[in-house]
Amino acid sequence: MEENKKVLFHTLGCKLNFSETSTLAREFEENGFKRIRYARDGADIHVINSCSVTDNADKKCRYLIRKIHRDNPNAIIAVTGCYAQLKPQEISEIEGVDIVIGNNLKGDLVSLVKGIALKGDKSIFSCDSSEITNFFASFSSGDRTRAFLKVQDGCNYHCSYCTIPLARGNSRNVSIEEIVRQANEIAQKEIKEIVITGVNIGDFGQTTDEKFIDLIKALDKVDGIERYRISSIEPNLLTDEILDFTSNSQKFQPHYHIPLQAGTNEILKQMRRRYTVELFSEKIKAVKKSEEGVFVGIDVIVGFPGETDEHFEQTYKLLDELKPSFLHIFPYSERANTPAIDFSNSVDVHERHNRVTRLTALSDRLHKEFCDRFIGREVKVLVEGFKKGGIMYGYTSNYVKVELPYKKELVNTIVSVMINSVGDNAVAQGELV
Repeated sequence: MEENKKVLFHTLGCKLNFSETSTLAREFEENGFKRIRYARDGADIHVINSCSVTDNADKKCRYLIRKIHRDNPNAIIAVTGCYAQLKPQEISEIEGVDIVIGNNLKGDLVSLVKGIALKGDKSIFSCDSSEITNFFASFSSGDRTRAFLKVQDGCNYHCSYCTIPLARGNSRNVSIEEIVRQANEIAQKEIKEIVITGVNIGDFGQTTDEKFIDLIKALDKVDGIERYRISSIEPNLLTDEILDFTSNSQKFQPHYHIPLQAGTNEILKQMRRRYTVELFSEKIKAVKKSEEGVFVGIDVIVGFPGETDEHFEQTYKLLDELKPSFLHIFPYSERANTPAIDFSNSVDVHERHNRVTRLTALSDRLHKEFCDRFIGREVKVLVEGFKKGGIMYGYTSNYVKVELPYKKELVNTIVSVMINSVGDNAVAQGELV
């Protein structure tokens, strides 16, 4: 049966989901299914790896399910991921859904889908948050240039606005030895760059009594991998030891993503974050001091309950002073079963979006200013395979996007490039040196 079945994968949300979907796809192929890339090729099975970080993420999933069923009413639709974990009944009641699989059984998805294909019954599997104990080891492999390697899952922090502990369980991981084995497997595919990903990767080692610093030291020794990036790390977990090691490593790139979420101690406390504005500021300054030209991305949530105009202005001022390279900005989204949903002094939705707009303009300015610093400089670019109108793209070590005239032989190589200019979209134009 499987040899004749075509399966199409849909990934919503984070890099962690992307790595998991890629591994699921390999498992389906190993079981005789044929993976396809486009709906027009007529999938027999659609697998959706869902996100639920915001209400909009839920809406995207529901829209996708309805579109798939409308376009292909006979296809089996399997939904897994965080939305499936949190609201399995809601999803199962959408017309066209055949199976809903919680995160704990994500690794069993192939066998479960086989069962549905044979029986034709709707089913819900393992969506009790207390049951989330398994670790689904995964890495992406669809990109010749870059792989996302999952090193950790779950979170013990329980921030007041966040459903991740409910959707993914407590912090857990496999051993450093197993992760190094996976990194070696990635290297054998001639992939040059690994992005280390997870839910709270700085908390690595909860189930193996190991530390994140030991993990990155071990990964640094893997032959064949030329670049590592740390996808995101909490400011209170970015230790001096980690910073010292990565800044002196030839493989770990000068690229950090550090969540702030709010720029006042009052709101941070309400969010149940584990640091102060003062600690965060010191950490950003230490990162910038560690390496010349380092890229710093920062997450911010605006419109959290109780965030006044004054609070927002303090956040804006702080970010303008710290001058990160880029901002990831999210309007606060009410999530069921979180403490914050019962907080008073809700911020008007229209005002939330006004604040997003202001910070987006700030981010655009800061990002352009950061990229402009490299005009006239020679940089190293890892060239990607994407081609559009005779142009190919790549990224510098500090995550400046560069466009070059397309040359097939340069794909998946690191080349020296002179930056000549930077467009309004913060994409640099370069020429080979």
